Amino acid sequence: MDMNLVCLDLEGVLVPEIWIAFSKASGIPELMITTREEPDYDKLMKYRIGILKEHGLGLKEIQETIAGIDPLPGAKEFLDSLRELTQVVILSDTFTQFADPLMKKLGRPTIFCNSLVVAENGEITDFRMRCENSKLSTVKALQSVGFETICAGDSYNDLGMILNSKAGFLFRSPEGIRKEYPNLPAFEEYSELLEGIRKVL
Repeated sequence: MDMNLVCLDLEGVLVPEIWIAFSKASGIPELMITTREEPDYDKLMKYRIGILKEHGLGLKEIQETIAGIDPLPGAKEFLDSLRELTQVVILSDTFTQFADPLMKKLGRPTIFCNSLVVAENGEITDFRMRCENSKLSTVKALQSVGFETICAGDSYNDLGMILNSKAGFLFRSPEGIRKEYPNLPAFEEYSELLEGIRKVL
């Protein structure tokens, strides 16, 4: 029986970076920073919430931007092909309130992510992480119930799950991360990633 489970990051791997898209839509350059530059997610989110408050922006405005975001070209086809080979779960540090419309466009794959605390007026006041070090903790939990994990991602917050799995891949990662981890296979195209995963299944 196939006990492999592929764990994929969402933003930068299957869909564009939501905060970058919103930064462009709102004209607020400070929101360009992502986990590619800031490894401390807690610090990053508190910074983002502060900027939103400063500009009087809330969930509705971000969701309006997300409504116009499509998966990256080829992402759905890649995901469909991968799901024919093995089981797949998306592990993301995004939020259910952001991810839902994108999951619809990707054919409703399973996603584990976090949630935002939103006031009645739509202001984002806080965020709730599903668990600490959510990607690595989830991969370890899956391994503890008999799964062998194969992971792919692009950012600092993906490295824990990538390095602690049967196999791990960088996908469209910034050059800095690729240079820091020269031993990790790094791919730019879905066809290469699919082949890389196929070889270790």
